[in-house]
Amino acid sequence: MLFALRFAEPIARGEVDLTFRRWKRAQVRPGRPYRTPVGRLQVDEVDVVSPGELQDADARRAGFDSVEAMLAEADKHAAPDAELYRVRFHKLDEPDPRSELAASVPDADDLAAIRRRLDAMDARSAHGPWAWATLAAIAERPAVRAPDLAASFGRETAPFKTDVRKLKELGLTESLAIGYRLSPRGEVVVDKLRGRRRKRPPRPEGAPLPRSIGAPATRALRAAGLTSLESLGAVTEAELSAMHGVGPVAIARLREALADAGLSYRPT
Repeated sequence: MLFALRFAEPIARGEVDLTFRRWKRAQVRPGRPYRTPVGRLQVDEVDVVSPGELQDADARRAGFDSVEAMLAEADKHAAPDAELYRVRFHKLDEPDPRSELAASVPDADDLAAIRRRLDAMDARSAHGPWAWATLAAIAERPAVRAPDLAASFGRETAPFKTDVRKLKELGLTESLAIGYRLSPRGEVVVDKLRGRRRKRPPRPEGAPLPRSIGAPATRALRAAGLTSLESLGAVTEAELSAMHGVGPVAIARLREALADAGLSYRPT
């Protein structure tokens, strides 16, 4: 589930514990945790509701002043025949175990176990060995679009992404706004199991750009040398809006991200 960053604090304080979404079918299931831009959330209940039965108290629990404002947001990108779903959730306080794993340094036993897992993934794959090759491709081509990486293997994008998620579950890769990169754990694994240290690309400094701004906006910002929230202090919002590929949605999400981080654009 996507949430604007303005919801992060109200969710953390427990003031927002509902969200209303227009879906053709439920996209989340009760009892499952989900990673979102505002942290890990546990879904408690999911049900279909009628707009007419909602009250302003429901809207406030979803972070809006009124039912009308809440429904307007839910309707923005909804299909005409989508139903209105009410999702009740709560924030999980414990850190994402995948993030902790990705940041950890593997010891000799870990390396041996990882080697066995990757070898097993290759051995039982119905479409041929992929695990080691995909890890190597991400190491050599960080921040490259998933469709381009998939095409280099002659594969469709969706199943390729599914396989990359398996590497992420092992703590070896991280998702970027565009493409992937090796995690600190993955970098050690590739270096150790190759028997030599690679020349690693520098890891970006500062707060990352929100993934929710979309690929076109991310490419435009990268082309301008703007790779972190801190770097946006070098431009005005008007200059950013004038960039090809940076639309109103991206501007709004960047504005929220800057405010949440206590940062700002260059004054006009």
